[in-house]
Amino acid sequence: MDDKKRKAHDLLRSFKGDNYIHGLGCLNRLGEQTKALGRRATVVADGLGTDWAAPIHEEIRVALASHGFALAGEFIPGAAPNAPREDVFRIAQAIALQEPDVVIAVGGGSGIDAVKAAVAYHVLGDLNSELMDYFGTGQVTAMLEKSDRRLLPVVAVQLAASSAAHLTQYSNITYKDRGQKLLIVDEAVVPPKALFDYTVTRTMPSDFTMDGGLDGVAHCLEVYFGAPDNLVNTVKPVALLGIYLIVSHLDRACRQGDDMEAREALGLGTDLGGYAIMLGGTNGAHLTSFSLVDILSHGRACAIMNPYYTVFFAPAIEEKVRNVGALYKAAGYTSANLNRLHGRDLGVAVAEAMRNLSEWIGFPTRLADVPGFTDEHLERAMTAAKNPKLESKLRNMPVPLSAEMVDEYMGPVLEAAKTGNFAGIKSIPMEMQASR
Repeated sequence: MDDKKRKAHDLLRSFKGDNYIHGLGCLNRLGEQTKALGRRATVVADGLGTDWAAPIHEEIRVALASHGFALAGEFIPGAAPNAPREDVFRIAQAIALQEPDVVIAVGGGSGIDAVKAAVAYHVLGDLNSELMDYFGTGQVTAMLEKSDRRLLPVVAVQLAASSAAHLTQYSNITYKDRGQKLLIVDEAVVPPKALFDYTVTRTMPSDFTMDGGLDGVAHCLEVYFGAPDNLVNTVKPVALLGIYLIVSHLDRACRQGDDMEAREALGLGTDLGGYAIMLGGTNGAHLTSFSLVDILSHGRACAIMNPYYTVFFAPAIEEKVRNVGALYKAAGYTSANLNRLHGRDLGVAVAEAMRNLSEWIGFPTRLADVPGFTDEHLERAMTAAKNPKLESKLRNMPVPLSAEMVDEYMGPVLEAAKTGNFAGIKSIPMEMQASR
């Protein structure tokens, strides 16, 4: 194992300790990881009935049986992409019928997010039947304290190098009728135990690999860019190592799915993205991505938006932008002399490097090239940015915005992402920037 990967393992160990088992060939340790939480398990699993998932499901059955677990019922199908709220309700009802001691979520980010929300709804739904009330920061904890109830423990078994939902306090749920994703942010939904066997990601198709990898980059990038002075030294080694591992290995993993060296790097990099978003919060690109859910995967939406937000933020966070640019330069995605560039010019050079990576792996780099995109998506994104349930994303920006500033400053960023032209992006005057 090289020094970068060893450092990533060390960082994750400091983050989760024995509550997280990860690496190559560790799925058979699921029973060991789960045994302290109960003996009657409900399993909610992605990929039921598919060839790629069948061996994984069988290994899970064996791992649980070997530690004396009884299944509370048949495996419950996981959620569709983007975790529609209808799947949250269905999974919550199925959990209620099985009456388990512990819930094991086996899936990618959407599957795990849906289980997090479903477990909360299973415990609290009789008192709080409107799912909308669960979104925002700390709402689930407040409901639990008021009702004197506890959530069923969740063991999250991650199958995809992407969102790191197995490690975090986030649950992203989609209202398909509105074309809008909303977010639970709550320590109560962090899975108390998690496991990720990076070898299972060899079955991830190249498109999914790209989406997941650039979702991990977005987590690291946005948290690092938005980290205030009192957190930046903690965030920096986590975020920059995560970006390095993903950016330098993503192309290899996409081109040769069974390259386990690259797959391990992506798993570690996206896990560090999960660590990053528990240290700080994401901001602009994530906020906008929630309004593009009907036309783009989450990782792809963030990959499109982050270069444009980088130009917007660059005058306020020059050193951070230069550090990120150095990682893209080392991976061969720019030849610019970043040390000679400053402010907006530096932001444009690093944004171009980010777009070069996207182009290399076949991603779109502007919204106008995305099938189904219309100006209504921009209007939806502007409206969502003013939603109090998503205000944390505005506060987490390196140049924090208020709802009243969205039209003047976010609007040009979105328009630039539509056309691919950085020229219209406005910078906030230094005297108006809130201290970070």
